[in-house]
Amino acid sequence: MPGTILENLSGRKLSVLVAVFLIGQVICFLIGGLTAPAPASTMTILSTACIDPHPENTDPSRWIARDCKQKVELSHRDKIIDKHITAKDIVFVGAMPLGMPRLDFSRWQQNLVGVIQIDLLYEKELKLEPSIELTLNARLFYKNKGDTEWKYYSHAEEKRLMDCSFDYVEDANSEGYPYNCTTVPLFELGSLHHDYYMLNLRLPADKKRNNIGWISDIHLHVIHMNGGFTRVWLSMKAVFFPIILAIMTWFWNRVHILQRTPALLEYMLISLGGTLAFLDLPLEFLTLFFEMPYMLLLGDIRQGIFYAMLLSFWLVFAGEHMLINDQGEKNSLRLYWKHLSAIVIGCTSLLIFDLCERGVQLRNPFYSIWVTPVGTNLALSFIILAGISAGIYFIFLCYMIWNVFRNISIKRAVLPNMSSARRLHYEGIIYRFNFLMLATLICAAITIVSFILSQINEGQHKWDDSMDIELSSALFTGVYGMWNIYICAMLILYAPSHKQWPSDPICGENGEEVEFNRLPTDSSPNEISSLTSFASKAAIE
Repeated sequence: MPGTILENLSGRKLSVLVAVFLIGQVICFLIGGLTAPAPASTMTILSTACIDPHPENTDPSRWIARDCKQKVELSHRDKIIDKHITAKDIVFVGAMPLGMPRLDFSRWQQNLVGVIQIDLLYEKELKLEPSIELTLNARLFYKNKGDTEWKYYSHAEEKRLMDCSFDYVEDANSEGYPYNCTTVPLFELGSLHHDYYMLNLRLPADKKRNNIGWISDIHLHVIHMNGGFTRVWLSMKAVFFPIILAIMTWFWNRVHILQRTPALLEYMLISLGGTLAFLDLPLEFLTLFFEMPYMLLLGDIRQGIFYAMLLSFWLVFAGEHMLINDQGEKNSLRLYWKHLSAIVIGCTSLLIFDLCERGVQLRNPFYSIWVTPVGTNLALSFIILAGISAGIYFIFLCYMIWNVFRNISIKRAVLPNMSSARRLHYEGIIYRFNFLMLATLICAAITIVSFILSQINEGQHKWDDSMDIELSSALFTGVYGMWNIYICAMLILYAPSHKQWPSDPICGENGEEVEFNRLPTDSSPNEISSLTSFASKAAIE
């Protein structure tokens, strides 16, 4: 058998290939650090308090615009009381984006998240609980350039929890001082298809609902992806997608040329390449032409499938190189069913959690799993368990890789007893494999850290607005580029080599290095690497 390209490629050519991969990795980081803007931006919009002339009309498609005829200055409390204006008469209007109609949203901005900040004033007659339950009647409308009327998008009456504290002495002298309240997540749109959006927010008040005192202002914080970052992100996908498809086709053709059944590692490699190609497929270009509110959910599903396959591949990759072949079950997933079952269960749990929120948001963008203490604790538990599981997985992977290195060291002790050709053959392969395994460990560590940071960054505005974690564009593009470069490298280096070189001598007549070749005695039909058959040698020359 000719072996793999990793074994047979000359040191000079391998050095050039590794240099190309490293340069590509540096370019991916520089693209994010020097070219792309921050992944997301936030704008704060001060809502306009308008008087609803027909508060008894509950038609959800009825809208009140920011330029309403009757506006309310909430700071003029005495005038509002004298006019007998109540909470049911007031509608808080927020028009997005800030600066419309001069400025408008772009479809490159992909998605929109709305968070409100309610400013409450202290009243000595009213004692607020630390945790307040709010009832919000929210309606969302949209229009595009050239439209004169707003169009209905969605509505819901939702409950939210808001924690408030008073940082001053609670007495008559503190009357009118502001509470310190947390932000409240309101809506999330999976597609930003229209030019303008408008929010109508009501807080119906009675003895049982929204008895929270005087509201001085409501701020709407809008979070959206930056269009410039989306262009860079999709450009990288458009470049990597055809590359990974071409390498997968080349790899599988080389495997099928051989007169043997593909090995387990080859099946895992082509499956990993397939999930990466699915992740690289730039479906987001379709959102520039069609409204696809399910794109966020689809993106999470694609990411989850890739994570499951990548984590499974690393376990199988380490296990197949532990140089233990006593059970006769090599080239079979049965040896790894316990490890893979844990990965499948973990990824399935995250998928169910994602469907519970973003799946429902396809019908109701105001829905959130974080609105109740039970939902918040459940969501936090999923995030914490995901982080702990990722850490445990990495520790276990390190343990497996340590076993690989330990077994290699044990087998390496017999190399001095071999002939010169065989010793140089295995020494070169072991050196290359150690380097590749170290690169795998670094890639795994960066993947685990980026996964944990992304989970924290995604949920921080929902469960702790005091946290300020901003992931840079360089991290996103660098990690994404690392996945593509690493998997392309694995497909290339573990592709079967069809070159036939003389086994002995290792160096040519002029001292010029020639490529490694599988020794004539290495005839294991189900092994793709002579290193994996190293342990099974019964006779040592």
